[in-house]
Amino acid sequence: MPPASPDDSVSAPVIRTAAPQAQPPIGEIKIRAKDVNVFYGDKQALFDVNIDIAAKSVTAFIGPSGCGKSTFLRCINRMNDTIPTAKVSGSIEIDGNDVNLKSVDPVVLRSRVGMVFQKPNPFPKTIFENVAYGPRIHGLATGKAELEAIVESSLKKAGLWNEVADRLHQPGTGLSGGQQQRLVIARAIAVGPEVILMDEPCSALDPIATAKIEELIDELRSQFCIVIVTHSMAQAARVSQRTAFFHLGKLVEAGTTEEMFTNPRDTRTQDYITGRFG
Repeated sequence: MPPASPDDSVSAPVIRTAAPQAQPPIGEIKIRAKDVNVFYGDKQALFDVNIDIAAKSVTAFIGPSGCGKSTFLRCINRMNDTIPTAKVSGSIEIDGNDVNLKSVDPVVLRSRVGMVFQKPNPFPKTIFENVAYGPRIHGLATGKAELEAIVESSLKKAGLWNEVADRLHQPGTGLSGGQQQRLVIARAIAVGPEVILMDEPCSALDPIATAKIEELIDELRSQFCIVIVTHSMAQAARVSQRTAFFHLGKLVEAGTTEEMFTNPRDTRTQDYITGRFG
């Protein structure tokens, strides 16, 4: 892509091309964000974010540290509610229903929108109980046999069953880092979510464990809408079908991953991808 002139980098049309209407997502829309702003006290962390996120696909959020990508991710399942100084405006709809309405129970929302954090955080319980916890408290199993079936199915979907089937009643914290992260993913899957959010899920893992998580993400995208925040552009290129670039609290542009990495429309995106800043 030839270098843009200075005027190109600041002209209004460049900013407008990042709007979801200009680049509709592939297939069915699962999540639609409109004019999302986030404040932490007097500091504004996100500015008028508008994006559509497709169902049954992987969307990667990339950008420099502190650019707002994790802040926006936490808006989708209202994790920002846990921060006393946080204020969120705008709307985030899942299947057309705004998650920010007062009538929406955050606990129910988080059963629909699972989350996997940067550092593996299994409960201090057995492997079985880690996965069974959610279905049990949400009343998803009518008896022991059904609960066992959910646990087995979830561990299989997370690619962990063959490694832990003979030690289900041992502590989940005794697993390796990569296994713990897959256990956490199994725990999220067990309550039957529609969306899985992942906030830099591989940053604490070695390359082999990272490769297994990436393979797992690729397998799960046929069943779930997955949104992943990653500091690794190589990872975004490998696992996602769509990519969104954040900078200084603003969504600069979003599009197919191939387009974003080979022909970005905004010079800021190109500068970040080519390593000129970040």
